[in-house]
Amino acid sequence: MQVMQEGQTIKHEVFGLGIVTQADAERTAVDFDDHGPKLFVTSILTAEVIGEPPATRPSPNAAGKLPQPRRQARRQPQQQQQRPPLVPRRVGARST
Repeated sequence: MQVMQEGQTIKHEVFGLGIVTQADAERTAVDFDDHGPKLFVTSILTAEVIGEPPATRPSPNAAGKLPQPRRQARRQPQQQQQRPPLVPRRVGARST
């Protein structure tokens, strides 16, 4: 398989639709819609190219930086329920 270009839309047999985020002769990184980012060995990647990369790169903003992808907010961990304290028990003791 040939080296893909960043921004191409592909369809993978298992992971579905995704966009190529990085690609070279050895590795190809793809961000899939339903399965998140995955890294493949380029020579054995089997996927159908269904969209071409954008013709131009995004233009820098006023500060001269490229726009950064949005990050998902982290979930706050749920508080654990309070458990009653453990009561020590004699091991091997018989009740009569």
